[in-house]
Amino acid sequence: MKAIAYFQSLPAEDAQALQDVQLPAPAPGPRDLLVAVKAISVNPVDTKIRNRVAPENGAAKVLGWDASGIVQAVGSEVRLFQPGDRVYYAGAIDRAGANSELHVVDERIVGHMPKTLGFAEAAALPLTAITAWELLFERLQVAEGKADQGQSLLIVGAAGGVGSMLVQLARQLTGLTVIGTASRPETQAWVRELGAHHVLDHSKPLSEELARSGLPPVSHVASLTQTDQHFDQLVEALAPQGRLALIDDPVQALDLMKLKAKSLSLHWELMFTRSLFQTADMIEQHRLLERVAGLIDGGVLRTTLGEHFGRIDAANLRRAHALLESGKAKGKIVLEDF
Repeated sequence: MKAIAYFQSLPAEDAQALQDVQLPAPAPGPRDLLVAVKAISVNPVDTKIRNRVAPENGAAKVLGWDASGIVQAVGSEVRLFQPGDRVYYAGAIDRAGANSELHVVDERIVGHMPKTLGFAEAAALPLTAITAWELLFERLQVAEGKADQGQSLLIVGAAGGVGSMLVQLARQLTGLTVIGTASRPETQAWVRELGAHHVLDHSKPLSEELARSGLPPVSHVASLTQTDQHFDQLVEALAPQGRLALIDDPVQALDLMKLKAKSLSLHWELMFTRSLFQTADMIEQHRLLERVAGLIDGGVLRTTLGEHFGRIDAANLRRAHALLESGKAKGKIVLEDF
């Protein structure tokens, strides 16, 4: 089968950073689906692994943790899907990625595709939808429902993939005042379009931006990027007994003692945790994706596809990695068909 892989960690601009290869087709395990991949999207996790994780023994390493496609075959214990189903999913970080014509994935972390979307639009959703949902409702423990509880959510990096979905979930499914941050006019417009009540410029001190906008300290913060650079400002922006959740990998150590005076709580979100540890509630990601598909089809949520980079090949995937690493991507980058 066709696949895109890498053999050593190289800059995205290097022609050898990602290569077109031929690999044996995988076989599904008992709870696996064998999926014919139709579209993929690219996430920061792809670039981080390409840069930091060397393939074992020089073997081809396939990235890609967002895909949509058609089920070709199912394992002996599969109960949720059958051949011919259109599906979307993010996959598992400890298995081969989905940048390949055929891919195997555990049914418990797969959802039926939204009926109203094509493959490209659907591939933009899974990883960010799971991350944003778990962060909002499980880590920050925000309650669903439109009742105004006098609470607010500051989303740092709201124009990216996770932020684009988090803004929508918070605005559509909760009573939170949603405050997004973005630093460029086009990304600020995107965040407003997705439903943020207020948009701040995170290239400026956030506490000053909140004050300038007449906003009080916030009850919840979702820090999606450059947490170490914004940490002091986030502590200042949070109200006493507030909650701070993050998904990025701070380069500098965070001084957690700064949280104590306000009794602030800190929460990490990694959407791969359930599959990585085969948790007893792993199937919650299937249920979550089914719910998101229903919300998409009901017009409550929208795809966060930002740019379509053409067919799935090494050259286009290198371009996508380079754009992600530039920090200038808006929404999700997708590729479609081999």
